[in-house]
Amino acid sequence: MKIALVYDRVNKIGGAERVLEVLHEIWPKAPLYTAVYNPQTAPWAKKFKVVPSFLNCFPFAKTKHEAYPWLTPLAFESFDLTGFDVVISVTSAGAKGIITRPETLHICYCLTPTRYLWSGYKDYFRNKIFRFLTKPIVGYLRYWDKIAAQRPDIYLAISKNVATRIKKYYGKKAEVVYPPIDTKQWKMENGKQKTEAYFLLVSRLDFGYKRVDLAIEAFNKLGLPLKIIGVGSELGRLKKMAKRNIEFLGQLTDRELLSYYQKCQALIFPQEEDFGLTPLEVQACGRPVIAYQAGGALESVIEGVSGRFFYPQTKEALVGTVKKFKPENFDSVNCRKNAIKFDKKLFKQKIKDLVEEAWQKHQNTFSY
Repeated sequence: MKIALVYDRVNKIGGAERVLEVLHEIWPKAPLYTAVYNPQTAPWAKKFKVVPSFLNCFPFAKTKHEAYPWLTPLAFESFDLTGFDVVISVTSAGAKGIITRPETLHICYCLTPTRYLWSGYKDYFRNKIFRFLTKPIVGYLRYWDKIAAQRPDIYLAISKNVATRIKKYYGKKAEVVYPPIDTKQWKMENGKQKTEAYFLLVSRLDFGYKRVDLAIEAFNKLGLPLKIIGVGSELGRLKKMAKRNIEFLGQLTDRELLSYYQKCQALIFPQEEDFGLTPLEVQACGRPVIAYQAGGALESVIEGVSGRFFYPQTKEALVGTVKKFKPENFDSVNCRKNAIKFDKKLFKQKIKDLVEEAWQKHQNTFSY
């Protein structure tokens, strides 16, 4: 069974990239097709055979891919995937739009239907003038996205939350396969777990829906220590908002991040996420989560056992929940037990069995 992987763009590190790394462990010979590839900002991909599209040659495409929205569909449609038995697209955007031959099985592991076109449209286009000017482009991209969404033979969703969106926007059913975490990497300290006084937030700082600004406003009022890990285009603006009790640590290695996970009072998770791996990573390290009561957090955090929810998505609600939060009420072992249910060993077995079974059924369709 010859397999290829397809991903939207290889120029950063995040939850989706961790999924790709696990898929590479299962199928190490599978090449990775993508619209753009930047090895400087995606060193994790050096283990792959990466095949970028023609878009990779365009000026600034590796770092400013959003400047070419009308060309991205063509980039994915240009790939020749003849000769592969199974193609697995991992996508929240255009990778599902690849064109495969009928005998090739296309499985889409959907992170979410394209957020800026559908569920997150208002967040991305808050400015009315910008919304008006981009209306023709958005209209074209929505039209193409609907067509592209019909191309996969099978949909897998990273959460029930995403499966619902796939049904709503694409009219397709999806089986839920939760993304994996490495519970050998993300682990509790040896001996007694010793925490420090700070709260922790781990996020990319370039998307408004991440609501890092809400967390900053809340901790400005609380005056409690908050450490923020991550980088992005919004870093300068967020730093200007923050008072002295809030510290920005930038991009850390996984080993450095592990220590912060293990010692924090709790992880602050203020956004509505498709699923979100950071809440599980911190739980695997024995620490609870304070999360907005929506989206994927409802599937990864257990109220009163591995975390607390706040609602609505306001500064006042978050402040109130943090004030009531008592870390001694949460058992580190129970936090970790919840995270182990999402261990990558389970994911690898499930996805491998699912792909092999689907391929056998698909193969039978073309045997005479």
